Amino acid sequence: MSLKHLGVFALAAFMVFGAMALPVVVQASPPLTDDLQILGRELFFDKNLSTPPGQSCASCHDPKAGFADPDVDQPVSQGVIRPRFGSRNTPSASYAAFSPALHWDPRMSQANMMKGMYVGGLFWDGRADTLEEQALQPFLNILEMHNMNHKQVVLAIRQSSYAYLFRLVFGADALNDVEKAFEYAGEAIAAYERSTEVNPFTSKYDHASVGLVELSEAEARGLALFIGKANCHNCHTATPDPVAGKPLFTNFGHQNLGTPANPDNPFYNLPRKFNPDGKNYVDLGLGKVLEERGDPNKDVVNASAQKQKGMFKIPSLRNVAVTPPYEHNGVFKTLREVVMFNNTRDVPGAGWPPPEVPENVHRHMSMGGMGSGMGMGMEPPPVFFGDLKLTDQEVDDIVAFLETLTDGYEVPESPAP
Repeated sequence: MSLKHLGVFALAAFMVFGAMALPVVVQASPPLTDDLQILGRELFFDKNLSTPPGQSCASCHDPKAGFADPDVDQPVSQGVIRPRFGSRNTPSASYAAFSPALHWDPRMSQANMMKGMYVGGLFWDGRADTLEEQALQPFLNILEMHNMNHKQVVLAIRQSSYAYLFRLVFGADALNDVEKAFEYAGEAIAAYERSTEVNPFTSKYDHASVGLVELSEAEARGLALFIGKANCHNCHTATPDPVAGKPLFTNFGHQNLGTPANPDNPFYNLPRKFNPDGKNYVDLGLGKVLEERGDPNKDVVNASAQKQKGMFKIPSLRNVAVTPPYEHNGVFKTLREVVMFNNTRDVPGAGWPPPEVPENVHRHMSMGGMGSGMGMGMEPPPVFFGDLKLTDQEVDDIVAFLETLTDGYEVPESPAP
């Protein structure tokens, strides 16, 4: 960075976080050499593991789309049976490896500044605790890869070109027992999802953090707003993750942002055997998961399933610029629209539809409402999520910063002397 841009970055970070350790120097992702990860990649991209053949994990987690769904024309993801759709937009598989298992953390704050938050889990609703568990669920989902049982998946693996590698990794008889083989497949896919190929940390932001490139003026302003006035880092944490060693831009919590229902969601139109509620379907997110599990924290203040209705996983913002549409139901088509919703959701006359789930809607005071009058006894007006009072230029600057989080950025070569 230039001294000016470095000053903006360092000052903003210091004001919010104190002396923040910078990430290590970013290196290009090396080729995979671990046999387990290589096997996982083969499974991840194999379109013969669906019934009928035609859909792989990568069909909805495309590396070119930040390991999310490449079909930007549909708000939610389509299954291998073409008229069928799931109810949700596919989240990115990138950086999911760092998510902890779902648990209640009484230290974190959630909607309306109440203490305690569910943290972790995978999928939008946090229902899977491990990558191994998450990797296997789509195989048996009738709206996704449409296999009726484990045997269909394992038979396809036995007939694959990489069956030898499967046996090399897990043993000569690894494909004999269907249940064990199915579990092995989950282990391999999870190993691939933990690899540097899926979690490369090669964005412009990563390079700028160690001084290899400069952020533009708009990007630097956006970063300052992200951790300052807009207080995005409250949920999309900009400090280095203790496991990853670098910022993941999520606290892995769950929130109800007041996201509107998406009338264009094709899931509403599926036959009753797939969607009994039709157009009255309401996605309760984490609340539904906890109800089905038996509400393990029902006696804890703020932790009951009722208090989690409408809450969804706070995603990492890495690669967010290449993963439209946005939110769990794909209701927002552009990144700027998402930022504007966060900015003006509660502003009278802004025109946003009501939330799909009106209970538990998230609000918090931002940095803009926590000032000290700049030392002159003048308090700035309160600034809350949903009424951030960002100007159009500030919204554009935040979007410019978010675009620096896309992996695969190539550092320009220095001119020859």
